[in-house]
Amino acid sequence: MSDSVPGSRHADAESLLGTARVSHRPVGSAEATSANRAWWDADAEAYLAEHEDFLGQVDFVWCPEGLREADAGLLGEVTGKDVLEVGCGSAPCARWLVAQGARVVAFDLSCAMLRHAAEADASTGLRPALLQASAERLPLASSRFDAACSAFGAVPFVADLDAVFAEVARVLRPGGRWVFAVTHPIRWIFPDDPGPLGLTAAQPYFDRTPYVEVNEDGDATYVEYHRTVGDYVRALDRAGLRLVDLVEPEWPVGHTRVWGQWSPLRGRLFPGTAIFSTVLGP
Repeated sequence: MSDSVPGSRHADAESLLGTARVSHRPVGSAEATSANRAWWDADAEAYLAEHEDFLGQVDFVWCPEGLREADAGLLGEVTGKDVLEVGCGSAPCARWLVAQGARVVAFDLSCAMLRHAAEADASTGLRPALLQASAERLPLASSRFDAACSAFGAVPFVADLDAVFAEVARVLRPGGRWVFAVTHPIRWIFPDDPGPLGLTAAQPYFDRTPYVEVNEDGDATYVEYHRTVGDYVRALDRAGLRLVDLVEPEWPVGHTRVWGQWSPLRGRLFPGTAIFSTVLGP
């Protein structure tokens, strides 16, 4: 899960990469891939230091609202199944799946995140297969998996959503599930601020221009893409993935954690996460 707080993510990574300002402009696949690989490599240590207590090493948390796969069961029975995690980060979800008896492949763009994943695999004894890859082009055989999942991994950071969904559909077996969580598209219209400033609409919902952080030369150091709910639904349909549910987790009573733009104040008023549950085929 990204923090999604422009200008206030992690100063160490911004300093290392020379982030100078925020921009909104078109960004293609090559530039986005390069920028986001560098960002997550630079930010891995700080990100995990801040969030690993919430995410755990062996746990499947879908979103900052705290919805867990153990409670939601969005992937169905995974024991004995082949499961792919898209954008695994340090792979706590993948290790949880292994603990449930699944055969798991997990991939991420970031070498630093995968290094942390390998260290946690060694310390827990739970070892999903780890790969470095882009979600737009998977080095995996077709019809290989019974399910695929992503908890804020890869999908918001890639330029070609159709390519991602087509690749997921390709590696799924007929009837396989694809479940992914992203920042709720409605959040795009509000400033990424967990406080009162984040309650006033400021950005057009229909403006798909990506959010970009750039260095002094104008090169992207971080890229995140906005899609509307309809954009996601149509892209899923083009890939042959049938939407069976759209989960919008409510903010739990007594949940006080602030995670980037997520907070009790905003969570009580409008959703922060959208989880798309789909199936390959009719």
